[in-house]
Amino acid sequence: MRSAAVIGTGLIGASIGIGLRAAGWEVWGWDQNPKHLAQAAAIGAISRPASSLQEAVTESEFVVLAASPRGIVSILSDLRTEALVTDVAGVKQPIVEAAAGVPRFVGSHPMAGREVSGPLGASGSLFRGATWVLTTDHASAEDLNMLSDIVRSLDAHPVTMTAANHDYAVALVSHLPRFVAATLVDQLRLTGPTAEAMVAGGFRDLTRIALSGAEWWPELLVANRQALTTVLSNMVVGLDECAKYLEHFEVERVTDLLDSARETRMGLAPPGDSVGVLLDDEPGEIARVGMALSKSGVDIRDLQLRHATHGGGGVLTLAVRPEEAPRLRQALIMAGFALLEIESRTPELLDLESLDEPRG
Repeated sequence: MRSAAVIGTGLIGASIGIGLRAAGWEVWGWDQNPKHLAQAAAIGAISRPASSLQEAVTESEFVVLAASPRGIVSILSDLRTEALVTDVAGVKQPIVEAAAGVPRFVGSHPMAGREVSGPLGASGSLFRGATWVLTTDHASAEDLNMLSDIVRSLDAHPVTMTAANHDYAVALVSHLPRFVAATLVDQLRLTGPTAEAMVAGGFRDLTRIALSGAEWWPELLVANRQALTTVLSNMVVGLDECAKYLEHFEVERVTDLLDSARETRMGLAPPGDSVGVLLDDEPGEIARVGMALSKSGVDIRDLQLRHATHGGGGVLTLAVRPEEAPRLRQALIMAGFALLEIESRTPELLDLESLDEPRG
């Protein structure tokens, strides 16, 4: 049996442990937080709790550092092992630099997570279909191949790039949205209850990441400050341009921006058809949808529930492959559901706010 060590048994570390054990690995675990370590053992994320970091890595051929960026840098300074070592931090340049003395190191970053933290939120399916970045800095082809195989065993998709390219890209697609979400929610708070009562799907989607606790986020954002300040500055320039369009009544420029953004956003996901199901506000509705889904045999690519804020039901939007949409619609109609027609083929899910938009 192959042996791995997971150092840090929070959400990501414990999820990796569950996945490795399912793939046949023996998994040692160590955490500075005894409660997290005990919980990880209780849910089966690790097979052997270690009394020290060194005990965990001594017999392991693969080591995962799943601590905070600062914690990982500290561990790397004293780590003694011939095993392949990786980390899962959301910033890579400081980590790669700190790993210069480690014989076999490949920096990595799984692009997956949840709004909750800690091992009790862990899942072996957390990485299914997710991009998992592997950094090429100072990494051998053999080690990159080994880590790629491990990542695939966790159902993730390995992508290689330099640490610098990763840090700029993640600043744009992950760290900037965190700041934007926090700023939007703060503006809502300052505006007061009147605006809060009007919050619907679009605002909730855009600010979902604000539900994440602060925890290691401040440290991560500061660690990636060089790339993040660049994308923040670019964002400010873009917003200033938008303000100028509005100030000078440049409707065509606004239209071009929105159309261009829509086209780009649609390209970020495989094409699919969205089927909107009107739900009554009563128990058992979701179960009835589940029965219809089972009978249709379609592959659900995404789903979204928009429940009316003050009751009265809502809309469940199901995204499926275009060729499967007619079969799903028929199964739902046979189950007695009313459907909401969505005019265009799109990978996006329906926003309940659009039901109230004026037509024509």
